[in-house]
This record gives sequence, structure tokens and C-alpha cells, in this order.
Amino acid sequence: MAGKKEKSVSIKKYRRKREFNLGILLFAVVFIYLVVTVIMYLCGDSISVYEVREGSIVRDNSYRGLVIRQETAIPAEADGYVSYYENENSKVKAGEYVYAISGEPLDTEAESGEEAAETSVDPAVLGGITLQLQNFNENYSPEDFSAVYALKNEMATSLQAVYSETRTQQLGTVIEQSGQEVASYAAQRDGIVAYTVDGMEGLTKDTFTEKDFNNTEYEATVLSDQTKIKSGDPVYRMITSEDWSVIVPLERETAEDLTAEEVTSIRVRADKDSETMWGDFSIIERDGAYYGCLDFDNSMIRYAGERFLNIELILEDESGLKIPKSAVVEEEFYVIPKDYITTGGNSSADGIMVQTRGGAEFRKVDIYNETDGGDVYISREDLDDGDVLIRPDSTETYTVGKKGKLKGVYNINRGYAVFKKVTVLCENDEYYIVQEGEEYGLSNYDHIVQNGAGITPEEVVFQ
Repeated sequence: MAGKKEKSVSIKKYRRKREFNLGILLFAVVFIYLVVTVIMYLCGDSISVYEVREGSIVRDNSYRGLVIRQETAIPAEADGYVSYYENENSKVKAGEYVYAISGEPLDTEAESGEEAAETSVDPAVLGGITLQLQNFNENYSPEDFSAVYALKNEMATSLQAVYSETRTQQLGTVIEQSGQEVASYAAQRDGIVAYTVDGMEGLTKDTFTEKDFNNTEYEATVLSDQTKIKSGDPVYRMITSEDWSVIVPLERETAEDLTAEEVTSIRVRADKDSETMWGDFSIIERDGAYYGCLDFDNSMIRYAGERFLNIELILEDESGLKIPKSAVVEEEFYVIPKDYITTGGNSSADGIMVQTRGGAEFRKVDIYNETDGGDVYISREDLDDGDVLIRPDSTETYTVGKKGKLKGVYNINRGYAVFKKVTVLCENDEYYIVQEGEEYGLSNYDHIVQNGAGITPEEVVFQ
């Protein structure tokens, strides 16, 4: 056994063949893409994104206007203490008693308390007020707060007739019980009675002057119940027409602009109650100064006690999509007839047939605008000067060369910059209001580049 030769075994090592791992490759590609994206984001210029929203721009000018009405200060017909039959701003007919004169003050306070306890509102009037409140509650919008003032005025009008009737009855009872010789005086014509006078009742559009706007020395006298007056003193003011005017001083440039624009009516907002109304507008030039004259034929009673009224002239009020001015750029496009647009290839995308040496080829294009004249705007990246287009189903051709410019913004909803045209309706220092819903334009909630300068079409934008 020991003499037998031992056999030796040779063992060789073979390298194991590695299998291709697709998962690792995909991970590596994604990882590299993320790294490159982060580096580009950190090193690149920061791009601000703006979300398009609906909005409005109101261009208005504020003025302190002089109010002119058809009114007269009525003088008292006797000496004594005055008592009034009617409430402030009540409508009266000719022949109705307005005031009474007595030798001594009448004790209206006690009677007023008793009458107040007995006064009741007619069920029909109360039902109308209840209906007004219900309608207001159902239709109220916080954006239209002026409706609150309108409701207040409507309710005051509804109740005024009730209180005026009660006051007249009350004063009649007081006079009977006073034992005094009291003379009552009636209105000479229909109108609205007011109990403030300022000496400017005779003012008209033909007689006002620049000094009438100086209200530093303006004084109005309030006429109160049971005050002593003399014969000939103003006892009340009678307004005889619903027509009234507000005169506002204008800068020469403003007056010339309004004249050039041929403005004949303007919407006005009164600061007193935020009520808006339309008035006929005209320019008055007097002694080298310019004035705007606003004529109204309603709502006079609401401002019957005002000689000066703070108002805003709403010269422009546009609604649409509100975008920053910095987002708007101007780009140049090729302009071609719409008749040359066709469809082809493997999709229904718009395109054109371009003449080549071997015949013609279909080239896909994007349309950025269409005019009423039948032209469309095509990107200059899609065509070249001198390209010859073939009209579908025809032998007619068109040589590319005509260009046109469009104002627009870069939409980045898809992550890259796409030009969208805008039609500017109005503007202020920072924003434009642009048309909403137009073809090839913007929509509400679109995302756009806030600063369009330096952006190129199809540029990838990291939001």
C-alpha cells in the first residue's frame, strides 16, 4: 500500500460570470438624473411662479364736490317759537302744514311719549318691511356691502310716512291742549322739506364760483323744534325737484383727457354710503378753471342734507385675469394664411406642407393666434424665411416671410415654457387685467413665469 504512487488532483478556479442587473442600472440612471436636477436647480437662476387668478382694476379719482339743487329757503311768516309737523326730508304736497308758530314753547315731549306708546305700524307696511329683510338676507353678498345702505334707505322711506302722520297728529293734539293762539303754515308747492340752511340755496350751475368750493368758512344752520325765530328768518328749506348736480374741480389735463375721450356719463361712488350711481357728465370752463358737472335725476333725497359730497369718479372698471406686468413679454412670429394649415402624419395635429426638392413634407406647427382676417401666428422655430408652403388640395403656394408681434406670457403648467398670448384690457402700475377665455390665451389658475424676460420657448422650468 505504501508503495503505491499517490494520485494528485488539480483544482482550477473559474471566475463566476456576473449577470446583468437591470434594477441597478435603472436606479443609477434615476440617481444621476436627480443629482443633475438638484445641481441645475441650485446653480440656475431662480424662477418665480405666479398663479393666474380672476381680478379687477378700478381707476378712479376722488373729489370733494359742490352739490346744487333746485331749493329755496322759506322765511317765517311771524315771530315766535317754531314747531314742525313733518320729519326731516319728508315729501309734502302743496297745502299741507309744515310748521306752526306759537307765542310760548309747546310741550311736545310729554305728548311724544304718550303717542309713541300708542303708535303702531300698519300690518301692510310691516309685512313689506319683513319681505325686504327676507330678500336681503337671501341675496346678501359681503362683496356688495353698499346693499346694506340701500336697505336702510328703503326701510327709512317705508317708515317715514307712518312717523310723519303720527307727528302731525301729535302736534295737533298739543296745540289743542296748549290753550295758546297758534298759527299753522302750509307748503306753497309740492316738495321735500329739510331743516338745514346755509345761504347757498340759490346757487346754480351758471352762478357758482371758485370760492364756493372753499369750505373752511362754511356754516350750516340746523333748524330745531321749539326754537325762537323772527319773521323773515329761514324756517325750513324746500327742495322742489329730484334733479340735482355735483360740481367737481378738475385739473386741466384731466378735463382735456375726458373731453378727448368724449365721456358723456360716469359711474360715481359716494363716500358717505358707498352707493354707486350713473350721472350725465359735462365739462364747464370758467375763469380759466375747469369743472366736471355730474347731473343726476334720482337719489337726491339721500343727500338732501349735504352741500359738499365726497365722491369717486370711476373712470375705468375692468374685470378679467389679473397678471403682473413683469410676466408680459413681446415675441415675434411668422404670419401665414390659415388656409395653409392642414393635418397629417400619424396624428390629427395641426401642420403645414413645406415644399422640398423631392416634393413636399408635412411639418407639425403650433398656432399662437388667429386673426379676424384669416391669418395665424406660427413660431419662428418651426419655419424659416423663404420656406414655400403648399395649400392643401391646391397648387397655390405661399412664401414665408411676413412677421407679426404678440404680447403674451409663458405658461408653465406642463413644466416647460409655452407662450400664451394676452389681450390687455386695462392696467395700473403693477398689474394688467387681460381677457379671460380667449382662444390661445390664459385660463384661471394657470401657472406662469412671473418675470418673463430671459425665458425661451420650451425651456424647462423648475417650480
